[in-house]
Amino acid sequence: MVRPRSADEALTLTIDGTEPPSAASVEALTEICDRAEDLAHRQGGAGTVTVHVAGAPEGAWTSGLNVGLVTKWERVLRRLERLPAVTVAVASGDCGGSALDVLLATDIRVAATGTRLLVARDGAATWPGTAGFRLVQQAGLGRIRRAVLFGLPIGAADAVRLGIVDELADDPAAALEAVAELVAGLAGKEVAIRRQLLFDATTTGFEDALGAHLAACDRALRREAAVEGPL
Repeated sequence: MVRPRSADEALTLTIDGTEPPSAASVEALTEICDRAEDLAHRQGGAGTVTVHVAGAPEGAWTSGLNVGLVTKWERVLRRLERLPAVTVAVASGDCGGSALDVLLATDIRVAATGTRLLVARDGAATWPGTAGFRLVQQAGLGRIRRAVLFGLPIGAADAVRLGIVDELADDPAAALEAVAELVAGLAGKEVAIRRQLLFDATTTGFEDALGAHLAACDRALRREAAVEGPL
């Protein structure tokens, strides 16, 4: 389940991967996205959404799911992935199910030593949600095949080597401070545009991608000219 923090920490949440996606978790993650988009609109800055993820499902964890609920969960994950904000995941312990889903949709991933990433199993095979899609997109088919097909865990060190996790940290608070310094001064909408250009680069040829890059360059130049003002 998604658990938002108090009002002064409105862009921080916790994902318990032992629990399957639910109507409540979809609603809570939607609320976090609403707040992040509203903050970007009002303040212009990138802002940061911090997600603490842990836990992996066991047993007959899919018994309460239906395709309508799974569709809503996947859509809100995609919304998280496109936010005009920098999204950060802090992982610990075993991370599977909804915890892995959210981690793979964030920009920056920090894991504690001993963390393991697991594609959940539903009894007959691994769960065919988009965690498998994102793992292949981000790490490559050959290097992630056994994890997606058989649910073999990906250890923290291997996750860093594969580029799924950015760093291992025994002190998540210090890592989050470093993230705050990294994103200071960035504009949320511009971060979202750069992220989309990254996504498109994996599936789009150069000639098709050029127009989007030139449009982003033109946007950046116009913004800079507006800041400098007339000579």
